[in-house]
Amino acid sequence: MPVSWRQIILFIRLSRPLFLLGGVLLYGLGGAIADYLGHSLDPTTYILGQVTITFIQLMTQYLNEYYDAERDRDNENRTPLTGGSGILGSEGLPRRTALYAAAFSLALATTAVILLNAHITVLFVAWGILLLGFAGAFFYNIPPFSLMTSGYGEIMTSFLVAGLLPSFAYALQTGQIHRFLIMSSTPLIALHFTMLIAFEFPDYASDLKHNKRTLLVRASWQLGMRLHNIAIIFAIVSMLVAFYLGLPRQVALGSMIALPLAIAQIWQMDRIRQGYPARWRIFTYSALALFALMAYLELIGYLLN
Repeated sequence: MPVSWRQIILFIRLSRPLFLLGGVLLYGLGGAIADYLGHSLDPTTYILGQVTITFIQLMTQYLNEYYDAERDRDNENRTPLTGGSGILGSEGLPRRTALYAAAFSLALATTAVILLNAHITVLFVAWGILLLGFAGAFFYNIPPFSLMTSGYGEIMTSFLVAGLLPSFAYALQTGQIHRFLIMSSTPLIALHFTMLIAFEFPDYASDLKHNKRTLLVRASWQLGMRLHNIAIIFAIVSMLVAFYLGLPRQVALGSMIALPLAIAQIWQMDRIRQGYPARWRIFTYSALALFALMAYLELIGYLLN
C-alpha cells in the first residue's frame, strides 16, 4: 500500500521532533563537560551514543501516544506541546502505527548499542546509566508500571532526562562521573520538573476524567502551582550554590541570562492562580523555553572555555 504525503506529515507530527532537540542539548552538555575537563572526544562513540538516545526517546514517545490515544482524543485543551499529538484515530493514523514505530525504534536503538559496544569497550558506569535510563523510558507510560501515573513519575522522569543524559555522554567518553555533572544537572532537573508540571495544567480536566493519576491530579491544582514556583526558585538557588562550590564562572553566571524568563514563568503562574484567563500555549512554550535556554547556556558556557 503506497504511503501518501499526508501520512508522512502525520507520522512526523506523531514523532514530536521538537522534543528530540532536548536530548541533543543534554547529551551535548555531557560531551562539553568532558571536553572542558581535557578529555578528547571520540566522534564515532559520540554519534552512536546520540543515536541510541534519540531512538530511545522516539520509542518512549510512540508508546506514550499508543497508551494515551483514547485520553488524548477527548482533550479539548491540546497545545502543540501537551495533550499528545492527536494523530491516532479514525481521521489520522491507526493506533497500531505507534506500537510498530516504538518496536522499530527499539530495534534501531539496540543496533546502535551493538555497534557502540563493537567500537569501544563500554565501561560499567555507562552501562549502568544506559540501563537505568532505558528502564525509565520503557516504563514511562506502560501500564501497570506507568511512571507518569505513579505520583512521583515527574521527578523521576526529570532525573532520568536532565540528570542521566549528560552523565551518559560523559561516562561514554571517560568511564567516570564528575562533580560538574551534578552541579550542572541539578538546576536542569528542577526546571524539567517545572516544565512537566506546566504541561499537565492544560491536560488537567482530561486527566481527571480518565483517572490518569498524574502528580497534578494526585496533589491538586493549588499544590501543583506551588510546586511549579518552588522548583524554579530551587533551580536558581542550586545554580548559585554550584557557583560557590566551584562551577566555572562562565557556566554559572551565563546561566543567569535565563533569570528574566524564570521570573516571567512564575508571574504567569501567579496570574493563573488569581483567576486570569490561562493562555496555555504561551505558558507551556515559556516553560519549555526556560528549560531549553538554561541547558543551552550551560552547554555554551563549557564550550567557550
